[in-house]
Amino acid sequence: MTKGILGRKVGMTQVYDDTGRVVPVTVIQAGPCHVLQLRTVDRDGYEAVQLGFLDKPRRLASQSERGQVAKKMSSKRSKKRSAAGVELPEKAGCEPKRFVRELRGPADGRGVGDEVTVTALSEIGSVDVTATCKGRGFSGVMKRHNFAGQRATHGVKKCHRHAGGTGMSASPSRLFKGRRMAGQYGNVQVTVRNLDLVRVDEENSLILVRGGVPGPNGGYVVIRETNKI
Repeated sequence: MTKGILGRKVGMTQVYDDTGRVVPVTVIQAGPCHVLQLRTVDRDGYEAVQLGFLDKPRRLASQSERGQVAKKMSSKRSKKRSAAGVELPEKAGCEPKRFVRELRGPADGRGVGDEVTVTALSEIGSVDVTATCKGRGFSGVMKRHNFAGQRATHGVKKCHRHAGGTGMSASPSRLFKGRRMAGQYGNVQVTVRNLDLVRVDEENSLILVRGGVPGPNGGYVVIRETNKI
């Protein structure tokens, strides 16, 4: 299994290393997470471990979310499958989770219902952090693509931040796909790779990662052991 864990971004601060230098870090509340399912090649076509983070009140959880972590004896489908002799998958037996993601790779001895804590990352030097970056709405080309904009004087009137001409010649008489223009900016999944793991606080389930990670404070993140050398 690729060593990893789910968490939530707390915020940024700075710490001192052994040489007295200031290191900017992002604090992440990582785990504890429960193993909800194990994907196998025979049944699913690939190997992965499904983790769940942060309990969700049962009154807010849907029937499918409850059935993901606990057996539903009254379910018509489960009764029919049991009567047919089909072995039902094992359940974690925990509370429904707010944030569920899969980590590709073999289970490596983990079972459904096991708890994953920050100790799984204690011997790792660098990690990859995946999260949804901040959404900035409909943005212009200067903000979205770092365009320089037009001149401030001499013929440019009330369109200093516009993109300028985008037309092409009579042939092909159209724009090619991929032309950089104004549009939706942010609110996409971003992975920042090969960040140094500065510190692991097992008592408080916190990890300190050098530099910034995507998303706002309180946003959910996925931390994996990096494969970048």
